[in-house]
Amino acid sequence: MPLHFSSEEFAARQDRACTALAEAGLDGLLIFRQETMFYLTGYDTFGYVFFQCLYLGVDGRIVLLTRAPDLRQAQQTSTVEEVRIWVDAPDANPAADLKTLLAAEGCAGKTLGVEYEAYGLTGFNAKRLDAVLEGFCTTRDASWLISHLRVVKSPAEIAFVRRAGELADAALDAALPLARPGGFEGDILAAMQGAVFQGDGDYPGNEYIIGSGPQALLCRYHSGRRHLDENDQLTLEWAGTYRHYHAAMMRTLVLGAAPDRQREMAEVARAALLAVEEQLMPGRTLGQAFDAHARTLDAAGYAAHRMNACGYSLGTTFSPNWMDWPMLYHDNPVVVEPGMVFFVHIIIFDSENNLAMSLGRTSLVNETGAEALSRAPLDLIFL
Repeated sequence: MPLHFSSEEFAARQDRACTALAEAGLDGLLIFRQETMFYLTGYDTFGYVFFQCLYLGVDGRIVLLTRAPDLRQAQQTSTVEEVRIWVDAPDANPAADLKTLLAAEGCAGKTLGVEYEAYGLTGFNAKRLDAVLEGFCTTRDASWLISHLRVVKSPAEIAFVRRAGELADAALDAALPLARPGGFEGDILAAMQGAVFQGDGDYPGNEYIIGSGPQALLCRYHSGRRHLDENDQLTLEWAGTYRHYHAAMMRTLVLGAAPDRQREMAEVARAALLAVEEQLMPGRTLGQAFDAHARTLDAAGYAAHRMNACGYSLGTTFSPNWMDWPMLYHDNPVVVEPGMVFFVHIIIFDSENNLAMSLGRTSLVNETGAEALSRAPLDLIFL
C-alpha cells in the first residue's frame, strides 16, 4: 500500500515538529491523537480506541507502542520502523510498558509533552499514565503543539481537500433526486455516502446529519428514519472525505411551499455566509469572521435563533468527529493564514415557528481571501 504523501513531505513535517518541541523546551512528545500520528507518519488506524502512543523525540526518534492487531497496520500505512507491542492480560497496564520504552530511550529525568486532549487517551488511561511517570520524568500538556502545525495545509494536502470538496458536491447531487415527497431518509444517506465511496473517498470523521420535519432543527446525528412529507424541510450536513481530509457542507432543503419567514431566513443565511467568508483573509482573526456572522443575523432579527460559533478548521481528522482546531467564535485571536481550510456554517433554528435554515460550505484561504471548494450555488433549494 503506497503512502499518501512522499517520504520528503513526512520528513519535513517531522523536522518542523522537532523544531516546535525544541522551542517549547521539550525533550519529546507522547502522541495520543490519531490525527498527529497520521500527519507525521501516515499511520492509519482506528486502534486508538485502545491505549497506544507514538513517541517522538526532539532528535527525531520515533517509536510506536500499540497492540498486536496494529503491528501490520503500522508497517503497511506508515513510515514508522520501530513498533513495540503491549500484550492483553487481566492485569495489563500499557502505561507501564510505555515507561519501559521511555526508559530505554533515555527519557528519565527529561521533560516530555503529552497530548492529553485526545480521544485516544481516556481519563482512565491518563491517570495511569500520570501515575507511572511521576518521579520518572516531567510532563507538560502539549495537546495543541502539532495542531498548530497542521492548520496550514501543504500543496499536497490542499489537493486532497479539493478532491474532498468534489466528493461533497457529488454527495449532494446524489441526494437531490431522492429528496422528494415520500422519499426515505435512509435512501438519501445511502446515496450520499455511496457517492463518496464510488469516488474513492472515505468514511467521514462523524456521521452525516439528516433531519426532516421537526428534526430539521437538529444539528446532531440521531438514529431513526422517516419518509418526507409533501410539505417538509430537510436539513443535511455531510462531508466529502478523501484520505481522511474533509470538506463539509450543510443545507436545509424545502419540499413544497416555503413560508415567507423561511425564505427570509435563507436570504439572511446566505448574506451571513458571504460576510464571514469576506473576513477569511490573511491578517484577519477568526473572532472577526464570527462577528460578521453575528452582526448579519442580529441585524435581521435572528439573534435568538443563531449559534455561538459559525464554523471551524477542517483537515485530516478521525472518529468521533471531523471538527478540527481552531473554531470560529467571538474574540478568537487566531490569525487567518494562507493554506488554512474552514467550514463556515450558518444555522438558524426558529423553534417557535418550527422552521430551520442552514447553509454551509468549505473554503480554502489563499493570498487574497477565501476560495469556495464547492460548485453548488447558495440559493435555497426547492424540491
